[in-house]
Parts: sequence; C-alpha cells; structure tokens
Amino acid sequence: MKAFLKYTIFILLSIIVITSISPTITFANTEESASKIRITEWQLHPGNDEDNKIPPADGWITVKENEKEPVLPKGTSSLWVKIELPSISWANAGLLVSKAYAQNVIAYRNGSNVFETKRSHSYDVNRFVVPLERTSENETLYIHLVNKTGNIGISGIVLGEYSKLYRAILMKDIDNIILGAAFIFIAALMFFCMIFLKRVHVAGWKSLSSLVFSIGCILIFYSPFLYTINENYGLVYATGFDLTSNLILPSLFFFLETYFGRGKFSIIRIFKIYALWLMIVSSICLFLNLLTNNAFYYVYYFVATAMFAIGVIAGCLLIFGILVVHSFKKHKDALILSTGIGIFILFTVADIIQYYSHSRNYEFTYWKWGIVCFVFTLVVMLGRQIVLSFEKVVTYSRQLEIYNNELQRSEKLDMISQLAASVAHEVRNPLQVTRGFLQLLEEKSGSNKEKNYMLLAINELDRASEIITDFLTFAKPQLEHVSVLNIANEFKHIGTILIPLANMQGGQIRLNIPDHLQIHGNSSKFKQAFINMIKNSIEALKNEGRIEISGHMEGNRVVICIKDNGEGMTEAELVKLGEPYYSNKSKGTGLGLMVTFSIIEVMQGDIVFKSTKGIGTEVMVTFPTA
Repeated sequence: MKAFLKYTIFILLSIIVITSISPTITFANTEESASKIRITEWQLHPGNDEDNKIPPADGWITVKENEKEPVLPKGTSSLWVKIELPSISWANAGLLVSKAYAQNVIAYRNGSNVFETKRSHSYDVNRFVVPLERTSENETLYIHLVNKTGNIGISGIVLGEYSKLYRAILMKDIDNIILGAAFIFIAALMFFCMIFLKRVHVAGWKSLSSLVFSIGCILIFYSPFLYTINENYGLVYATGFDLTSNLILPSLFFFLETYFGRGKFSIIRIFKIYALWLMIVSSICLFLNLLTNNAFYYVYYFVATAMFAIGVIAGCLLIFGILVVHSFKKHKDALILSTGIGIFILFTVADIIQYYSHSRNYEFTYWKWGIVCFVFTLVVMLGRQIVLSFEKVVTYSRQLEIYNNELQRSEKLDMISQLAASVAHEVRNPLQVTRGFLQLLEEKSGSNKEKNYMLLAINELDRASEIITDFLTFAKPQLEHVSVLNIANEFKHIGTILIPLANMQGGQIRLNIPDHLQIHGNSSKFKQAFINMIKNSIEALKNEGRIEISGHMEGNRVVICIKDNGEGMTEAELVKLGEPYYSNKSKGTGLGLMVTFSIIEVMQGDIVFKSTKGIGTEVMVTFPTA
C-alpha cells in the first residue's frame, strides 16, 4: 500500500511537470511571434440555420478582441463571422480559431468552401485551422457557425503558417489527454490491486477506482483534442463523456458511505440510491435519444442537466455537512477530505477570477489541478484506512500472542499449584524429622569433620524447607488478616532487613515513600513479595550500586517503583520472569518471583518489569488505594 501511494504521487507530480511545460497559443513580442498575425477585430451577423448565403453588407456587428462580446438575439443558433485578411506571404498559410462554439462550421473564401466540419452530437467546442493560399491582396474570409444548443460564438483568431498553428492547437490540449490517461491508469491499477485486498476494503477501493476512472474519461472526452484529430468518432467521444459523467455521483456517494457510514436518517444512503437511479435513467434516455435520432433530446437534457445539477448541489451540501460534523469530532479522514475539497475550491475560484479579468476570453485550466488534489486526498484516505486496518491486525496478533502466553503460564502455575498442595505437606514432615536427628548427631559427634558434614546437611535441608514454603505460599495465596497497610511503615521494616545486606554488597538503598500511601493487604505477604524483588536487585548490583525505591499516586492507584543500576536483563530474559524453575542465579529456582507474582495478583496489583542489559532494571508495582 505504501509503495502504491508513492507511485501515485510520482505519477501525479510527473503529470503536473509535463503539462506545465506544454506549449500554449500565446504570441508575445518575440522573433517567432513576428511570423504570426493576431486578428484583433472581426464582424458578426446573425443568420439562418438552413441558409448558407452570405448576409448583405448592412447589419454587421464589429467585435474587438478582449472587449465585451455583443448581446445576440435570444435563440440565435446561426452566426456569420467576417474576417478581413491581410496579404499572406506563407506558402502554406492557415487561420487558427482557438475556440468556436458551434456544431457545424463552414468557411468561405472568394465564394468557395475552404473548410467544413459537421457534428451530429451535442459537443460544441471547436478548435480548427482553416487552410489558406498565398495572396498579395487583402481578402475577406466568411465563417458560418451553426449551433442548436444555444451557445454560439468565436474567439482567439491567429494568422500564420498552417503546420505550426495545427501543432499548437494539438499541444494546447495534450495536457488533458495526459492527465485523463494517468487517472485511467491509476484506476486500472487500483482495480487490479483489489485482488490482494480483503473483502472489507473492496467496497471503498471499488468506488474510488470508479470515481477516478470517470474523472479520467471526462478529462479526455471533454478535451477538443480528440474531436480535432478525428471528427468521425465525435459521437463516440460525446457518448463516452455522457456515460462516464453519469458514473461520478454514484461512485462518490458509495465512497462516502464506506467511510462515514449511512449517516443520520440514512441520508447518505438515500442520496446514493438517488444517484444510482439517476445514472440508470440518464443512460436509458441517452441510448433512446441515440436510437431515435435525438427524438428524446429534451427529456435526456432535462435528466442529464437539471436532475444532475440537483444531485450535485444536494451532494455538495451533504458533503459539507458531513465534513463539518466529523471535523468537530477531530475525524482525521474528514480533515483530509476537507483539505482536498478546499484546494479544489481555491483552484476553481482562481479560474473564475482569471475568467472575468480577461473579459471572459479565458479557458479554465486550474480546476484540473484541483481535481488532481481532490483525488489524491481520496487515495490518501483509502490508503490510510488500509494501513490502520493492517496495524489493527498486527496489534490483535500481538495481543493474541500475549494472551496465549498468559494462558500457557496460567496452566503451568495451576499444575504446579495442584502438585504443591498435594505433596508439600507430605514432604515437609519427613524433612523436619530428619533435621532433628541430624542436629542430635551433630551434638554427639566428636569430630569437627563430621560436624561440618552434619551442618552442611542441615543447611541443605533448611533450603529444601524454604522451597517447600514457597510452594505452599504459591499453592495457597489467599490473604489472611487483611488490613490497611501504610506503605511507608512497611518499607521501613523492609529497609531495616535489607539495607545492611545491600551495604555488604557495596550498594545503597534509598527510600522515598510518602506517608499518605495506603493499600489493603496482608503485611507479611506484602513484605515477602518486596523482599524477594529487592533481594534480586541487591544481588544484581555492581560496585557502587544503588537501589531507589519510590512511591506516588496515579489516579486511584498506588504506584511503587524499584529501580537499580545493576546488570539488567535482555528482552528474552524479561519474558521468562515468573516462570517456575527459571532464574538468572546459579542456585536459583525461580520460585521466589513466582510467589511474588502470585501475592501481588491476590492483592489486586499489577507488576511490570523494564530492563536494559548493562544499565539496570525498573519494577513498577501498582495497587488499588485503600
């Protein structure tokens, strides 16, 4: 997923760089512009759709470039354009029209038809170059525009060499093709990646890939590039534009439902169903219109424009409301989507400002980069969702492993508990008898060597008795004589016992326990547990070692911290702490810490070990406050 996001970012940045350096039709005061002539004035005359006769000399309206266009009579669908041409010195000359809103275009020179294009579909944006012959005299060129969609006009007229002008109009729109193709490629890549996703992520991934695909197709099919290079397939391009634009709203609402749920009163789901039905009805009307030669044009136009506009406006309000609600909840996905929409709005506003500052003689370009940023934020949202799900799976796996280890440990301790309860008493009695007789023999022995042997045997019996005592403590951890313990007083007693032992090891024990800390528990068991832990710290000390014991309150818990600068332990050693028969000491049994864990657990406490090899160990024990 991270690799996919990197590739997506790389592709989008590459598109921006490539398209930003594509040439545009501008003619400054350079040597190249000297070979081109910009036509800054022409004349208009409303005409008749069916009549291709050039209008009479009167009634023409003069239009100047970068000035406000004249208001044509309402319902004008035919317009004649008269252009006065200067003398032409190029062998292969041409007249570039940067934009003409018309379905049919016919150009006349000296009464002859020199250029013609006719369209049977509703896409009415034309860019074309009229071929012209060399002449030493001024001539007049007439262009007849016919457009039944209600939008008609012409702008951006330049005279120059035919091949250079034609290449310029192709390069002007190539950025739309590159950008659209990149979106389609990303959508195809996303669709292919669904094979490797779990079912829970497929819905969001599918809706986003459909949205990206539809945006890519719209950018390609709406560009004049395709219609310029191959007008014969214009109907296919226009149909493709209509079909893919129908896909945008359902994909967007599917995506929103995936990430924000159905919404209050299922409002997101309602709009999703509305968008689906709109797509179905609009597609049916489109095909009926195609099959009946535009008999259902007005029905289709109403569905594809009015109903679509309602969906867009209502959808924008819905998205805005969702983002406001979730942003106040500090929902990160809502903040990311808000950023994408905000950038898109800024680019669109910049286009509108440019449009009015150029007296409406401006072609919108910035909005495409707004779409790039918007789609990128959607990809980031989806990638973030999948990464979070992956992290959850990893967390659940680790927790499952911890629970499994705890279960195994619990089973081991339960088995040892049962074994200790059944055997400890039976073994302890013979040991006490044996010890007594060994003491008698030691007193009657006359040889020092035999006395040493007897003392050694008695010491080993005492050690065996201590192990059995630990077994009994573990097997029967229930507390007796529970009372309120003052932690400071308990550690004063523990310090009296262990401070001399630490001094003998060349170390120090520092106590910092406030007087107000109190818990419920058994005094002797409490001391036994902490004596075991502090003795382990003492035995781990090096030269000039120190042990710091402190206590404080955290909420309704009492926290006791034991920290030393001894040998420390590795992660592998920390994991095994508390297991029976595991010890870092040469003669240790591991039962001391096992008993400590059992006592703390019975007192409703928690214990956490932190250690670094060669630096020291820290033990954090918490109990409920009394």
